[in-house]
Amino acid sequence: MKRIVILGSTGSIGKSLLKIIRNDKASFDVKLLTANKNYKELLKQAKLFNVKNVILTDKNSYHLSKKHFEKNKIKIFNDYSNLRNILKNKKVDYVMSSIVGLDGLEPTLKIIKFTKNIAIANKESIICAWNLIEKQLKHYKTNFIPVDSEHFSVWFALNKKLKSNEIKKIYLTASGGPLLKLSLREIKNIQMNQVLKHPTWNMGKKISVDSATLMNKIFEVIEAKKIFNLEYNQIDILIHPDSYIHAIVEFKNKMTSIIAHNTTMDIPIFNTLYSENRIPLKTNNPNIDIKKLNNLSFKNVDKNKFPVLKVMDKLPKNNSLFETALVAANDYLVKLYLNKKIKFNQISLNLFKTINSKEIKLLKNKIPNNIDEIFKISNYVRSKIKRTIIL
Repeated sequence: MKRIVILGSTGSIGKSLLKIIRNDKASFDVKLLTANKNYKELLKQAKLFNVKNVILTDKNSYHLSKKHFEKNKIKIFNDYSNLRNILKNKKVDYVMSSIVGLDGLEPTLKIIKFTKNIAIANKESIICAWNLIEKQLKHYKTNFIPVDSEHFSVWFALNKKLKSNEIKKIYLTASGGPLLKLSLREIKNIQMNQVLKHPTWNMGKKISVDSATLMNKIFEVIEAKKIFNLEYNQIDILIHPDSYIHAIVEFKNKMTSIIAHNTTMDIPIFNTLYSENRIPLKTNNPNIDIKKLNNLSFKNVDKNKFPVLKVMDKLPKNNSLFETALVAANDYLVKLYLNKKIKFNQISLNLFKTINSKEIKLLKNKIPNNIDEIFKISNYVRSKIKRTIIL
């Protein structure tokens, strides 16, 4: 029986994972579930999977719900300081780290020592602190599995390895989102309901905006470089409207691996959980989509339509605090857009204004030494945008 921990169990990734576990409950023992505020969903999950320990990080939610958990003989904690006691100082078999944003960084770093395998869906942790994560992984001999469909596909093509001297180039695919077929004039006047309507994926508002600007692909390129120890000139982005092909890996021996699957995160999530043994995943679309295979199309990205792609030319070669500044700036600007404070085209305008400033450029030469530095830069960038934003 596999011992499981899920960080961020009430989010979409956590829910998908629990749905998979529910179909094979006899094979898993869920030791810990965590959430921020959603205590009703957390309690429901804990009862369903007979979980004896939960963490709820929001203080108000913690105090409101404590008696409900204790009534059901479930221990509830308000932070991650009790992991050793919760897990009995014994490594679990698998952790899914799926807390959204930089809030997921500290829990991810703290849990690594307590697990044999960790699947990380939290892209901010990888982008901003991969050097810190990698150090922990090596020290505690913990195996890392990427969850994002593109990185999972590359990992799968590499026979579940993170490094290969045989890679010539990898191609990450992007659907092009809702902007793909629009003219520059139409994009300038695009409405929020159009931006949030992704043609192939069902996603939350933040990631939908990142998909529309293509910022999500910039982040995925940064992740791929760090995870697979590549140079940026070994990674490219291709527009692939069907979202059926998730990654293409070109090897030096002229062989090429193309990884395809339907647009559901259940597939990479399932395969991170069952990475060692092959059991079938039951889906609504069990067969290869021949129609899609016969109509595959790829094209290069139009940088006029997707100006954030020019960020690629500004990325430093090594791990640095610049990546934290980039994540924080985009995160804050998307939040302003969703709150109707700025227009869509002002996201990229203000993003470049921020990362081109002298003090942010200097961060390219500074390696993150701890999470405090990362949070300090993140807070600084957000306050800087407040002062200098172009409306």
